[in-house]
Amino acid sequence: MNPDKKKYLIVLAGPTASGKTAWAIKLAKALKTEIISADSRQIYKEMRIGTAVPSAEELASVKHHLIQHVSITHNYDVARYEQEALNLLNNLFTKHSVVILTGGTGLYVDAVCRGLDNIPETAPEIRERVNQLYMTQGIKALQNEVKMLDPEYYEFVDTMNPRRLQRALEVIYQTGRPFSFYRKRKTVPRPFELIWTAIDMDRQQLHNRINLRVEKMLSEGLIAEAKSLAKHKHLNALNTVGYKELFAYFEGELSMNEALEKIKTNTRQYAKRQLTWLRKNTEYKWFKNDDFDGLLHYVLTQMKG
Repeated sequence: MNPDKKKYLIVLAGPTASGKTAWAIKLAKALKTEIISADSRQIYKEMRIGTAVPSAEELASVKHHLIQHVSITHNYDVARYEQEALNLLNNLFTKHSVVILTGGTGLYVDAVCRGLDNIPETAPEIRERVNQLYMTQGIKALQNEVKMLDPEYYEFVDTMNPRRLQRALEVIYQTGRPFSFYRKRKTVPRPFELIWTAIDMDRQQLHNRINLRVEKMLSEGLIAEAKSLAKHKHLNALNTVGYKELFAYFEGELSMNEALEKIKTNTRQYAKRQLTWLRKNTEYKWFKNDDFDGLLHYVLTQMKG
């Protein structure tokens, strides 16, 4: 391949259950390239069903990267993801002029495409103060505090992820500024061109697809998978929709039907937060979920310059 030829990273985003996997595979086949996942839960080996990891057939049809390569017992964060993804891209761009980045974790996508924000370090006593708030008053206290002190960040943060909420509060308490203040740094230059695309879908249709996906997960063995992981429920990786509701069911806090409805509701709320995050980036070109040909045409046009 000509080393002077432009390199393109196609971002294919969209809310959970919008069909990103199928489109990414079709796009990769059309462009004869490979896929990097940007999903902060599909990275874990032990969490297959509840994170909707692509099927064995899908994974075999196109080469995927950064899926199920880390154990839930290992610490993993966006900084490590950014480095792994950039190293991968350096390698992939020696073989391909275009690579696809797809997944529902907006923070991971932005880290690869724009670089991480320069978030200040926080003192141990501040971290302990925030941790004590969580341990004594629960996630609701974290949510209320972030909502009051940084409503802008609260709009799109995963409010069911205590670690994200804790991190925001640590910075707020340390600096006296909202966490969102530090998320407005300039983009880090990357040695590749970016093509931003996203899947748009009617809200009711998306909700229907989410409900069907949850039912499919149950039929594929989600309950058994969650039972096998229950002993690790204290780990951040398992503070994830689909697992935490079932842990509550196992402990008698919810009925099976209540847990199922909570999974569906929490997934819909997560999809709403994903869309809020995506729409803050005006570079995305949105395509209706029945217009793959339109997306492919747009991508090819962008690559021609």
